[in-house]
Amino acid sequence: MEIEFITKLILAHLIGDFFLQPKKWVENKEEKKWNSPYLAIHCAIHFVLILLIFWDATLWKAALFIAITHYFIDGIKLSLQKNRPLFWFMADQVAHIGILIVATHLFWQPVVIPEAGIQFWLIGTGLLFLTFPAAFIMQNILSIWNDEVLQTENSSLAGAGLYIGILERVLVFISVLTGHLQVVGFLIAAKSVFRFSDLTREKDRKLTEYIIVGTLLSFLIAIATGMLVKSAL
Repeated sequence: MEIEFITKLILAHLIGDFFLQPKKWVENKEEKKWNSPYLAIHCAIHFVLILLIFWDATLWKAALFIAITHYFIDGIKLSLQKNRPLFWFMADQVAHIGILIVATHLFWQPVVIPEAGIQFWLIGTGLLFLTFPAAFIMQNILSIWNDEVLQTENSSLAGAGLYIGILERVLVFISVLTGHLQVVGFLIAAKSVFRFSDLTREKDRKLTEYIIVGTLLSFLIAIATGMLVKSAL
């Protein structure tokens, strides 16, 4: 099925862009732009990932097409982005997904791996998106308030908020897929008790609002992803 093809391509994209791209690579690309060696390495990784996920060397033309266009899209983004990281991040991702759709129509073949059906690829891609990619999107959206609410000392565990967000999105995603939406209400209530009980003072109002917005945004992304995957199953 064509939907299986595009799902696998999106999965390869998520792994390549968010899991196999160290921070130092990103910083080097932002500094040197087209001259960064990591730009080419990053795109080569996308090429290899596509062949590995499909486990079909005959799709090398599709993988090469995607890798080359990925190179130019990333290069253009690096050249143009300045003070609007969220806008260029979203434009970059939309362009990449657009290329994957084009590649699906240009190179699609009825390649089916018996051991893993469409349900596996859809659910796996949805779960993967809700980890670091969704966290990155939220980080950029909420960054407009960082200067106002994150100036004081932070005594929380390093990275705890990131992994709490990932876990709650995964739980919401599973709840939507299984039809147990009451779990979503329970999670919101539980988080309210643990996260907001010590933020009732007037001086903490901005931080309270910041956490509420982040929580609702996290749940919204998870619910939307769950509904999208469920509709495609």
